[in-house]
Formats: sequence, C-alpha cells, structure tokens
Amino acid sequence: MKPRPHFEIESGLRAGGVWPIAGVDEVGRGPLAGPVAAAAVILDPLRLPEGVDDSKALSARARETAFEAIMASALAVGVAFVPAAEIDATDIRKAALAAMSRAVAGLALPPAYALVDGRDLPALPCEGRAIVKGDTTSLSIAAAAIVAKVARDRMMRRLAALYPQYGFETNAGYGSRRHLEALEAFGPSPLHRMSFKPLREG
Repeated sequence: MKPRPHFEIESGLRAGGVWPIAGVDEVGRGPLAGPVAAAAVILDPLRLPEGVDDSKALSARARETAFEAIMASALAVGVAFVPAAEIDATDIRKAALAAMSRAVAGLALPPAYALVDGRDLPALPCEGRAIVKGDTTSLSIAAAAIVAKVARDRMMRRLAALYPQYGFETNAGYGSRRHLEALEAFGPSPLHRMSFKPLREG
C-alpha cells in the first residue's frame, strides 16, 4: 500500500521552534488554456484534516471533500492565479513560481518556513525547502495541492460559461480531443496560452 503524506516534517520543524509552516504547491502547468494556480496552506497541528492525499490519486469528489475539510480546519490559506497572458509574457516555470510566491504572500498568518513541492523555491518572505514529489510526503504540501487543484477546476468551470465551445468544464483547459477540435473550428480564446504548442504553430 502506497504511503500517504504525513505531518512528520512539519512536526520536526515545529519541535525545533520553527512555526508557522506553510505547504505550497501549484497546478496547471500543462493546459493549453487558463491560468496556472497555486495555494499555500498552514495546517492546524491540533486539527489535521481527514482525507488528504496526493491530489492526483484522489477522485474529483474526494478532492472536493478534502478541500472542504482543509478550508474548515486550516489556520490560513492563500490562493493565487497567474493568467495566460502572463504565462506567455514569461514562461510557464516563471509563472508557476510567481503563483506560489503570491499564494504565500496572501496568507493571513505569515509563515516562518515554507515547504514547497518541486525542485525550485519561489521568492519567499521566509526560509523554505523544495521537496521533489512533496505532495506525496508532506501533509501541508498535499493540502496545498488539493486547494490549488479544486480552486483552478472551479474557475475553469465558471469560464466554460463564457467560452462553452472548448469544454473547459470537463477538460480544465487541457488538450482533450473536443478542445483541440474546437481550436480548429473556432480558433483560440483570450484564455489560451499562445506560447504553447499547437497554438504557437497555428
């Protein structure tokens, strides 16, 4: 059985006097449309939420349930979006790092330390550590991944009402068959990342 994310890293830091600790993650690097999203979450050590796991291993319903548990129990949550135009003006890596920085800046409780999923640390107002596959290890990072994923998916469902031809409510901006066929038929929308294939070749 695959191990679940845990709170041991956070507990070790807290025992050494480092607190509060934010978990940080981003989603939406791969889609052809929509923003990249990031979240920062400071969990309450006395009220750890149930149902938190690697967001990619959870069903959409399980993510929604975990999201509600996180929002009800966390000490602070910050969410940020970087739109397609900014992604095109820089690149997806810089945009993802910017989203994570803004999510941390949006926390109502300033963190003393941040645990960040991936290889790179964004600009932070505190010390931090990058952890490859951190969403499978740290409960705080896993919580941030769930919040970012649910927030972005909800946004894409709202945007689907403005641009119904692309099927954003089901593909979240990823290159599904319906999405690619709509691009052929209607061309791109203002939400599309024109620096991404196949858009930049169109």
